[in-house]
Parts: sequence; structure tokens; C-alpha cells
Amino acid sequence: MEIGHVLVGQEDLVHRMLIGLLTGGHLLIEGVPGLAKTTAVSSLAKSIRTEFQRLQFTPDLLPADLIGTQVYRPQDQSFVVQKGPIFSNLILADEINRAPAKVQSALLEAMQERQVTIGGETFMLEEPFLVMATQNPVEQEGTYPLPEAQMDRFLLKVIVDYPQRDEELTILRRMSKTAPKFDVAAVTSPEEIMAARGNVDDVVIDPKIEGYIVDLVMATRRPAAYGLNLDGLIQFGGSPRATINLALAARANAFLDGRGYVLPEDVQNLALDVLRHRVMITYEAEAEERTSESIIREILDHVAVP
Repeated sequence: MEIGHVLVGQEDLVHRMLIGLLTGGHLLIEGVPGLAKTTAVSSLAKSIRTEFQRLQFTPDLLPADLIGTQVYRPQDQSFVVQKGPIFSNLILADEINRAPAKVQSALLEAMQERQVTIGGETFMLEEPFLVMATQNPVEQEGTYPLPEAQMDRFLLKVIVDYPQRDEELTILRRMSKTAPKFDVAAVTSPEEIMAARGNVDDVVIDPKIEGYIVDLVMATRRPAAYGLNLDGLIQFGGSPRATINLALAARANAFLDGRGYVLPEDVQNLALDVLRHRVMITYEAEAEERTSESIIREILDHVAVP
């Protein structure tokens, strides 16, 4: 794979980026600095013959810096729309949690509605349109927590961890140069991606697996109904968007494995990524040193698998 010419390891991240491409779902990628989050997204963009924009989010960023604005033209005494960098196919929103609420609201319209409004005029965004956002969980100074409504718009939240020893040795040998090479050839096009999305829609989900997906999400809302003792630990469970996204991600996972049908393993493999940013825990859970991930794993262990 072309991304492997630059990126070492991080197979799970690459796999989930492909799921995002195949489903049209946005990704939130979280990890400490230096784990090649930005490199991974930019390498993916280079492997597609499409438009790509990298946006560095900062506390002084304005909505106009993202979506564009109206510019006055003295020669004909009129205002014209100057489109911003959001008008691209693949957007890398680097350190997304450093931008204030006004910028997040402008990005939210683009993510959900696939459109941008400038000066009362609405412009549709070209497909495929995909936002891959990164955030740093360590530095909290100068950051703004993303609102729950925006978090729910992300198909997956992917946690990037440190590489293994042999992988880091490869990174050292490949990157410890004054001018390392990043050669990634474009191997696909937006038209091929859109055609592949049609094939993903054709992947079959058995009614029993559909019921399993619904049960997993329902268990985050009413755990007692599924025999789970999680009273007082979950503040908010997964929304219906979680159910839809889990089914979509499972379909894409089956497609990438070369299958025309979904297995329970497809659902289980992606349940954490789909639900970890949608299940909000209480202060009591934090006091017990519980996390949303540990609660989701407990749900996965208890809900009956078809």
C-alpha cells in the first residue's frame, strides 16, 4: 500500500481511515505528539487524486479563515464570495480542539450538511468530502473541549498509541535524515471512491446482527435492561447516529475483508471506535476510575452475540 512507503505500523489507523473514506464518515484521531497522525492523513490524501487542505486550528482562528468571506470589489462596487480552504475533498483539521466555538460551529455545518453558508448564500461541498481531525489529549492549556453535538458527527474516534520496538527501529532508520523522502503515488480517484461506496451499501447485514447493533447501543442508555450493573456511571448513552454509524462501519469493514456480508466480529472490532466518544460517563464513574472504554467493553462482554 502506498501509505506504507511513509507510515510505519499504525495498521489500525490506516484501516479506519479507509473505513471513513468508504462510508463518508469523519474521523477524530487522538494521540500524543509525534505519533504521525498528521503524516498519516496527508499520506492518505496524496494517494488519492483529489483536493486536500491542511488547516492548523489555533485559538485566534476565525470562521472566515475556514469557510471564506465576502470581499468588496471597488471596481464594480459589489461583494463577491472568496471561498475558504474548507472547499476541498479531504480536510485535515490539525489540533481541532484549539479553535473557539464560532469556528467549530462553522465546521459543524460543513460536516453534517455538506454545505457552507457565506453571507446568506449557501454552497454545496463536492463529494467525497471528509474531515479527519487530530487532537492532543495531553496539553489542555489553550484548548476548547469539543461540544457533544460535534463529537457525535464523527463516525469514529481513533486512539493512536506508541509504535512497537521493531516499528520504531524502522522509523529511526527511515526518518533520521536531514531530508527524508515522502513518496506517495496517487492510486485512486474520487470517482472510484464513490463507486466503492455503492458496493459498501450492497453488503448484507442479517436481521440478527442488526438487532445486535441496536442492543449494543441501547445497553449504553438502559444498561439495567440488559443485566448490567452500571447505575450512576453513564450520563448519556449513544444516539441513534451511533447505531447508524456502527452498521455503516461494520459494512465497510466486511467490504475491506472481501466479504459481501457482515459478521458479529465486524461490529465488535469497531464498537469501541464508534462509541467511545458518544458514551458520556458521570463524575461517579471517574471517581471509580472507570472510563467510557471500560464500560463499552463490559457491554460487549454481556450483550448476547447472535
